[in-house]
Amino acid sequence: MEKLQWTKDIFGSKLELRQGTEHIGKIQWESMVSSQAQAMINGKLFTLNREFFLSKLEIYDANDQSLLGMVMVNIFSPRSELVLNGKRFELEIQNFWQSRWAWKYNGAEIITFTSNEFVTKDKGDIELHTACNEEVEILILLGLFVRNQFILFMLLIMLILLIIII
Repeated sequence: MEKLQWTKDIFGSKLELRQGTEHIGKIQWESMVSSQAQAMINGKLFTLNREFFLSKLEIYDANDQSLLGMVMVNIFSPRSELVLNGKRFELEIQNFWQSRWAWKYNGAEIITFTSNEFVTKDKGDIELHTACNEEVEILILLGLFVRNQFILFMLLIMLILLIIII
């Protein structure tokens, strides 16, 4: 089983991806609330895009702008599906705090994400339960992109609640 680490400042616009001490990827948003991001993993470039209210997340090949995959996320449902290269993957949020989520293929977890902190940094681990294939890089980036969107949504809810209380 291979293990990766990720880290992002809560109010930052850059997520770093490492394998041990080696930097292997990143996601860079234009700003903290931007709906688009540029991503790189293992030297491959991608563009990530989301609709205004989280529902549709897309990943494109940055070189030819071809759509590689799209996932519809419902913040009130713990499961979403993605068809990639003719294979159906399922993204499952595994707890209320959204600190554990996973990609599944044929019912088996193939990539597990965990979040360890939520004060000034959002960081965690990624465990790969499968041999690397062409889908894994895309699934890793989409899994981290989904997480960022949930964090933004939770921060927005907290801000609205704070305004209502005050």
